[in-house]
This record gives sequence, structure tokens and C-alpha cells, in this order.
Amino acid sequence: MNLNDRHFLEQLGFRIRELRIARSLTQADLAKSCGLHRTFIGSVERGERNVAVLNLRRIAKTLRVPIEDFFTDDN
Repeated sequence: MNLNDRHFLEQLGFRIRELRIARSLTQADLAKSCGLHRTFIGSVERGERNVAVLNLRRIAKTLRVPIEDFFTDDN
């Protein structure tokens, strides 16, 4: 993974974390609602995972945001 890819994943994770916190959810709350593991959510938020589109869709649905919100700087 190159530096641009790493930066992209870190920014994606930061946006997910911001949205989660804005909804007063813990990582465990979000994970349970998505049917994912808490450690997986944590690694996504830290930019350590190249998360699958289907998992992004689950997270977006749980956070009640369009998946596009993960890819814009307007959050």
C-alpha cells in the first residue's frame, strides 16, 4: 500500500469516527448494529483496513448517512 492509499483509508476512518461520535455511539454499539466485530470497526477508524464496499454499506446504513458521505470532505 502506498502513502496515498494509506492517507485515503485514514481519512475514511476519520469520517466514520466523526459520524459515529456525532450519533453518540461507541465502537461496540456501531459494530453490533452492523453485525461486525468491534475490533474491525476500530481498525477501520484507524485506517488499518481496506474495508469492503459491502461493509461500508452496512456502516452507512447504521449511521443513517449516504455512503457518499464517507468520501467527501463536507462532514
